[in-house]
Amino acid sequence: MKNYVIGLGEALFDCLPDGRKLGGAPANFAYHVSQFGLDSCAISAIGDDELGEEIVQTFKKVGLNHILPVVEQPTGTVKVTLDEKGIPQYEICLGVAWDNIPLTDEMLAVARSAKAVCFGSLAQRSEVSRATIQAFLDATPNDTLKVFDINLRQNWYTADVIAESLHRADILKINDEELDVVATMLLGESTIPGHLIAEDAIKTRVICRELISRYNLKMLILTCGPIGSYVFTADDESYVKTPIVKVADTVGAGDSFTGSFVAQLLKGKTIREAHETAVRVSAYVCTQHGAMPTIPEELK
Repeated sequence: MKNYVIGLGEALFDCLPDGRKLGGAPANFAYHVSQFGLDSCAISAIGDDELGEEIVQTFKKVGLNHILPVVEQPTGTVKVTLDEKGIPQYEICLGVAWDNIPLTDEMLAVARSAKAVCFGSLAQRSEVSRATIQAFLDATPNDTLKVFDINLRQNWYTADVIAESLHRADILKINDEELDVVATMLLGESTIPGHLIAEDAIKTRVICRELISRYNLKMLILTCGPIGSYVFTADDESYVKTPIVKVADTVGAGDSFTGSFVAQLLKGKTIREAHETAVRVSAYVCTQHGAMPTIPEELK
């Protein structure tokens, strides 16, 4: 059994203004990891329908390993609308396949040899998928790198789910608006609005280091849109400014950041080197339509 890097959770179609594109944060993560030459695998569930078959064929076409059990519910779709800056808003369908990911022997076998696994909050909105995700994480070796790319969507999250996920995680990936929500829910902090939080450097550092300490995290990645991004550890930090690019849309940009960062860490790069690569790759993804463009070699 190979030591896969796993994207665990939703695999779905983003229905964008210019057409339908394959997405889902964990699937996007696994795809971007694979572009760095590592063995990665997307784990989700699909329906017995044309969209499910299209996901399978697309993963095969791009060479992405996958475990996608077929369930009774339809393959997931998300209606995506973009504002004038290309920032997406999501309308996420209920009762879909990735809400019902079953725990299979094949998944457990992969978990026992996983090199890293990335998971989020969205697929944990349902009891079935939440139980599968938690059981998968608990089956991984102690040295498996566990990344909680939180991805808060609409109101599909609770304080309990976030706290449980943080207890299982080594790395938290979060954006500035999400940090405001999480700090209020878990730390009882009275914070400034999310879109301004990154401009208050002292407050940002206090919140991030408190989360690292309380949940025994190895690091916390904070992305702040055009302002830049941070990687915090217990006693150090890295900051990289966001490049100015012509934005097509930002769908999947954060997932490409996480995938690139984790891939570089696993290849032995320093936190700073991994951070710089992640910024370059995510900036490029913003110039492309959809979440899974091919990354040019010079950016890797």
